[in-house]
Amino acid sequence: MEKLYDLHADERFDLVVVDTPPSRNALDFLEAPKRLTRFLDHRLYRVLMAPTRGVMRAVNVAAQAFVRSVSKVVGGEVFDDAIAFFQAFDGMEQGFKERAQKVMTLIESPATGFVLVASPRRDTVAEARFFADKLAEANIAVSALIVNRMHPRFSDALPEALSAHADTLEGTDLGGLFRNLADFALVSGREEEHLSGLTEQVEPAPVVRVPFLRSDVHDLDGLRLVADHLFGRTA
Repeated sequence: MEKLYDLHADERFDLVVVDTPPSRNALDFLEAPKRLTRFLDHRLYRVLMAPTRGVMRAVNVAAQAFVRSVSKVVGGEVFDDAIAFFQAFDGMEQGFKERAQKVMTLIESPATGFVLVASPRRDTVAEARFFADKLAEANIAVSALIVNRMHPRFSDALPEALSAHADTLEGTDLGGLFRNLADFALVSGREEEHLSGLTEQVEPAPVVRVPFLRSDVHDLDGLRLVADHLFGRTA
């Protein structure tokens, strides 16, 4: 969160791209500013900080009992270390809260776009749908959906029809090709079925399908090829 704030404030950069971990972990990142703000405003945090502010006498008996109970559970040394860690923030809370608020504003700003990236497998699509739901709950729109490693569809014919035609040519090279064609049609059809709910969920965001490439993307040439598919520069 702090790094995102620094990069956004750095005038050397026109665009900041954050590649998040899987969606359920990405939610932790998106919620981090609010969590930090709630933590700094939490009564328990103020209790733990009280000794450095000379107001321990103002802490009520119940809070002191809580502190003693926690010390017994985790050990006095561990608890003292935790207090020392919190005390290191003494005097910096307002700065943390202000930066957290600015990051929250940035995340919710129209200038920030969220791009979902998923493969066409059932489990990854379900994960993407979960994340899209959470973004919607936060009133954050999905700017685009990228579906990676899609199987090609070489024919509009149904897989059953292609498979039946392959049966009539069984034992020939052409029959083998039709069998492969039927398999591709079956797989690509299932992928589209998996994606149908997700594409409707993110409307009106554009959906970009990136096919299986001849090799893994591990160099600049591979990135250029992906860019060609993303921005419609392929034939």
